This record gives sequence, C-alpha cells and structure tokens, in this order.
Amino acid sequence: MNDIRRTILWVIFGFSMVLLWDQWQVHNGQKATFFPSPSSAAKRVDAVAQSDGVNQGASGAAANNTAIPTPSAQGAGAVPPLPATAAAASQPPTDVVKAAGANAGERFVVATNVLRVTFDTAGGSLVKAEMLAHADMENKTRSFVLFDDSTDRLYMAQTGLIGAGAQYPNHKTVMVASGARVLPDGTDALDIRFESPLLDGIRLVKTYTFKRSLYDIDVKHEIINNGTQVASPQLYLQLIRDGNKPPGESAFYSTFTGPAVYTDAKKYEKVEFSDIEKGRAEFEKKANDGYIAIVQHYFASAWLLANGIQRDFFMRKVNANLYAAGMITPAGDLAPGQSKTIEARLYAGPQIEKTLETLAPGFELVKDYGWLTILAKPLYWLLDKVQGYVGNWGWSIVALVVLLKAAFYWLNAQAYRSMAKMKGINPRVMEMRERLKDKPQEMQQEMMRIYKEEKVNPLGGCFPILIQIPVFIALYWVLLSSVEMRNAPWILWIKDLSSPDPYFLLPLLMAATTMFQTWLNPRPPDPMQAKLMWYMPLIFSVMFFFFPAGLVLYWLTNNILSIAQQWVINKQMGVLGK
Repeated sequence: MNDIRRTILWVIFGFSMVLLWDQWQVHNGQKATFFPSPSSAAKRVDAVAQSDGVNQGASGAAANNTAIPTPSAQGAGAVPPLPATAAAASQPPTDVVKAAGANAGERFVVATNVLRVTFDTAGGSLVKAEMLAHADMENKTRSFVLFDDSTDRLYMAQTGLIGAGAQYPNHKTVMVASGARVLPDGTDALDIRFESPLLDGIRLVKTYTFKRSLYDIDVKHEIINNGTQVASPQLYLQLIRDGNKPPGESAFYSTFTGPAVYTDAKKYEKVEFSDIEKGRAEFEKKANDGYIAIVQHYFASAWLLANGIQRDFFMRKVNANLYAAGMITPAGDLAPGQSKTIEARLYAGPQIEKTLETLAPGFELVKDYGWLTILAKPLYWLLDKVQGYVGNWGWSIVALVVLLKAAFYWLNAQAYRSMAKMKGINPRVMEMRERLKDKPQEMQQEMMRIYKEEKVNPLGGCFPILIQIPVFIALYWVLLSSVEMRNAPWILWIKDLSSPDPYFLLPLLMAATTMFQTWLNPRPPDPMQAKLMWYMPLIFSVMFFFFPAGLVLYWLTNNILSIAQQWVINKQMGVLGK
C-alpha cells in the first residue's frame, strides 16, 4: 500500500509536468500538446473583415488604417469608400498634433487624475491611454500604457456608423473636437465632444464623459438625420488590438490575452487570437445584454451597453497580427429631422474586482480565475478584507495563509499523524523489503500484515491534503491575477509583489523549506524513489525563481506553517529524526 501511495504522488507530479509543458507550448504561441482547446467546424464570424477602399496613410495614423465592420443587415455589403468631403471638417483646436497620413486627423491629450488619453479627430478614436496610478513594469518612472498606437504596439477604441449602401460618419471621418483638456480641481466630470460633417444626410455627435478617479468613460452617440430621406444607421463599437502578449510576461506561467464576450445565455466566453486568425472563433453572436472586451494580465478594455439593447457581436482579422472585437447595434429608422441617442460606456483600466462588479453583470469575470472561480472569488474577498486591516498586501498574504492553515488544521493533523506512523514503521518495512526482495507476493502480504498490525493507513496522509489542493491552487490564481500586487511593496528588498525577488532569497528559502519537509516525511522504500523525492524540490524551485514574489511568499508561508505542525506531531509520536 505504501507503493500505492507513492504511485499516486508520482501520478500527481507527472500530471503537473504535463500541464506545465502544455502551458509552455501555449505561451510560445504553439498548440497545446496534450490538452488542445476543443474546436468545431471552421466558421467565419458574422462581421467579416473587408477592405473598405479608403486611402490609407503612413504608419503612425493607424486609427485610419483599420477596417469598418460590415452592416449586420442581411445582404448588406462592405461599406464603400468615404467621400472626399469626409476630410473637409472645420479647423480643429490649436493645441493638437498633426498625425501622419493623407486622411489623418489631429491628435490631442486629455487628462484626469487617473487617466491620460490621446484622441484622434479622425473618428474621435481613443488611440492611447496611460494609467497614471500604475507604473510600467519595465520602467517604473513611466505610467503603464494600455491603449497605444506606436511602432511596437497597436491597441485602440473606435466607434462609428454603418448602413447598407450608405456612407455615414465612421472612425475614419475627421471630426471637430471641443471641450476642456484637463479635469480641473474640484470638478468631478469632463466632457470631450466630437462632431462629424454631414455624410449622406447623417451627422454624428460623439461625447466622451470622464469622471474623477474612474476608468469607465461614458460615450454618448447622437445620430441626427439632416437629410431628406429615412435613414437606418447602425452604430458599431470596436476594440482594435495586435495579437502580441503584454511585455514582461514570464515563460513559467501563462495568462490569457485576447477577446472575450459575455452574455446572460452563454456567460463568459474567451476567444484566442489564433482562432480568429483561422476563422473558427466560437462565441455568442446576438444578444440583448452583455459586453465585448479584450483582456490581458491585470488590465482590460471593454465596450458596455445597457441591457435590453439589441447587439451583434463580431470578431475579425483586420490585418497581419491585427484583430477587431466589437458589437453592432441598430439605431432604428430615422425620419428627416429626427435624431437618436445611444449611450455606451468604454472601460479602459485595471482589473479591480470590486469596481468591475459595479459596472455590468459578469464584468468581474475579465479577471480570469479559470475553472476555480467558485473558490477564488471568496478567497479574494477574504484577502481584500484582511488587507483592509493590515494595510500591506505582503503581510495580508501571510495572514490569509495562516487563516487557511488554521481552517484546515485538523485535516492536516490527521495527514501528518498518518505520515508519522508511516515514518515510525519505516525501518521495519525497509528491513522486510530487503529480506523478501526476491518474493514480491510474499512481500506484499507481509506489508499488509504490518499495516494492519500497526493500524496504519498508507493513504491516510494523501486524502486530507488532496482535499485542500483546489483551495490553494485557487489562492495561487488570486495572487497571480490581482492587479493590486503590481508595484505593491512588502518589506526591505521586496518592492513589487508582482515581480520576481531581485535577490532570489524567497525562492532559496522556499527550496530549503521544501527539502526540510521531504526530510520530515517517510522515506520511500524504493532507493530510486527516495533519491527522486529529494530532487523534486530542486526541480520546482527553478520555476519559483521566476515567479512573482507574492506567489513565492504564499508558498513559503505555507511551507513554514506545515513544517511547524508536522514537526510538533512527529515529536509527539517519537519519530523525529527517523
């Protein structure tokens, strides 16, 4: 039975290695070897990327170089080129920078106390967003940039109108901007207004409302029919992003980067950029609720509409390594002189769970805990409560692990007592195995007799620990996913719990405590297994040298508390040092 216990442990270890290899493959842009994502017959998404024929400017005016969605009405073709009058807007404000490209608009910066964003008057698109409260991981003197339009990255938010056989204002149409550029002290909101020229009788007035200390931006679209015929425009809201992983990601763990759709019917659906590339992205296409988002480690962007508004979701390839995810909603029939206002909300910011929960149903799921969400959410809630009292995320991690170990004290005690009994009879078992090594059947019978005589269950140390594994894996994902760990100091040399220990002291301590735990455990009867049990802590420690300090602190604290409890029990049962 002791061999059975060891076999179970080796199966767990082997399965962990398989999962680690699969994550390594996915992280490097390859298909998982053992557990590939399920795929069905290839389908094109409803909004297939099509060339719109607009003259495209040089790089640096990328907001003008992304395709316009196809109208969702049946039989509607691609949107024809914009007429030349689209660029004939009035003179923009003077405090702007001219973007490159023949059809480029003007660019200017708007700042609040938490955001610094750059707008392009071509479509009133948001082409850059800096998080002022979050430092860049590679250069701590700079703010983290989410939206960006540079030579290295492309990520932006766009909206516009489409219609079958019509040329309505879209994200390529140069608009006139107005409004203050900085949120004044003592003011809670700031409006930026964009007004389009008249195109096919339709004028689009787009107003962004920024709010103090908030990352969600209200975006009001006023659609005015100044023409002589009934018009049926549709509003599209889209996010454009390249398919690259965020810089600074570790090769030893993988987090999701890509689009996600949430609807009440299908809940949270993630889509890999590679599936969009191959035309086989699977997600809910139509709903009257939900949102479209693009997710990456710690941060997310999303377009939100109120429930009850019809929307068609789309994802498409725009260009090489460039993808769009968005939704289209009809404005309805507008008679001459009529107007329609559609309210939307754009989120661009950190994945702060408490904030996300208040913005839209299911929006907190962009902070992805995977299949252990049901356990991870209450663990994050508890960690946040502890931090409210402690005031330091590092000590909060230590305190939370102490609380969990206290909750599982009796389960652990049962496991350690069983292991202590095994350690106590280990010399007797080793002698018996050596004596009967040429008689395997008799050896097994004798081993069963010893276990029965000593009232030892060889699996007694496994099951209590296995029960706790999902809880501690869920806590692992909480710490890996929580943006609060970014640039959060603990003590002395640990200035950022989301970055590896710069001096590798925590990983070295974790390796030492893991090896000490191995010494406390019963030695495997098989000499080869005994040697491998000493190598395993060293193998795992290599990975932890590159893990965030917060994760290593969590494992180290768990190890120290486990050693303390196991030491006391081994001493009580007189097997310490055997």
